[in-house]
Amino acid sequence: MKCDRIGHAREEVKAMRAFFGIGFLLVIVVAIFAVQNSNAAPVTIKFLMWKFETSLVYTIFGAIVLGILLTLSFWIGKAIHASIRKKGLPKETDPA
Repeated sequence: MKCDRIGHAREEVKAMRAFFGIGFLLVIVVAIFAVQNSNAAPVTIKFLMWKFETSLVYTIFGAIVLGILLTLSFWIGKAIHASIRKKGLPKETDPA
C-alpha cells in the first residue's frame, strides 16, 4: 500500500514538472512576441461604451493573463470541491 502512494507521488511530480515546463515555454514565446512587435501600430479596442487605444503586445498579453486567471479560478474551485468531498470519505485503515 505504501509503495502505491510513493509511485503516485512520483507521477504527480512528473506531471507538475511537465506543467511548469509548458508554462515556461509559453512565457518565453510571449516574451519573444512582445520584443518582436514592440513597434507595432496601436490597436483600438471597443467594448460597450468604452474605447481603448493600446499596443498589440499589451492587448495579447492582457488576453493571456485574463485566460490564466480564469483557468486558475475554475481550477481552484474544483480543487476546493474535491477537498471537501475527500474530507467526507471514510479514512483507509491498514488490515494489519
